[in-house]
Amino acid sequence: MLRTAPRSFVDDGARAGKQRELLRFATVGLAAFGLTLVVGYGLKLTVLQEKPVTALAIATVVATAFAYLLSRHWAFRTRGGRRGFPEAMLFLVVNAIAVTITLCPPLISRYVLRLEVPEVSFLVQEIADFVSGMLLGTAAGSAFRWWGYRRWVFPVVRQTSAGRSRSARSASSIRSR
Repeated sequence: MLRTAPRSFVDDGARAGKQRELLRFATVGLAAFGLTLVVGYGLKLTVLQEKPVTALAIATVVATAFAYLLSRHWAFRTRGGRRGFPEAMLFLVVNAIAVTITLCPPLISRYVLRLEVPEVSFLVQEIADFVSGMLLGTAAGSAFRWWGYRRWVFPVVRQTSAGRSRSARSASSIRSR
């Protein structure tokens, strides 16, 4: 059916699907960002006052588990791709890299630029932590996640002319050997 439709309709449909997917990814990311804020600052202002980067790392891990569930069951559910353990492992690998990317700006802020008490005031320290960790780090980590999820974790499975997915065809040919 798509072969007979004008190319502009096909392109518009693909673009709308990608935009919808990006909007869902952003919604999941915003919810995970909120969870990161609540957990991160909850830990940082209570039990991990001396370890702000550790508080952010724990909050990011909690938000990552939350994001996986929403990503798999809502944001990327139409992509097909892998399921189960391989998908979860790829998700964890992409997120481990993204967490590393996310933690680089606050590590630089605190331990290279020394934007921490007593070198600077408490207010400057908190603003630097927020800008470096919650804004710059989260933006860089999110950009990597978007690319990594689409590329490796939730790839589009193309249908063959026989109607089976490429991965299903490969699996059946392996079983028949």
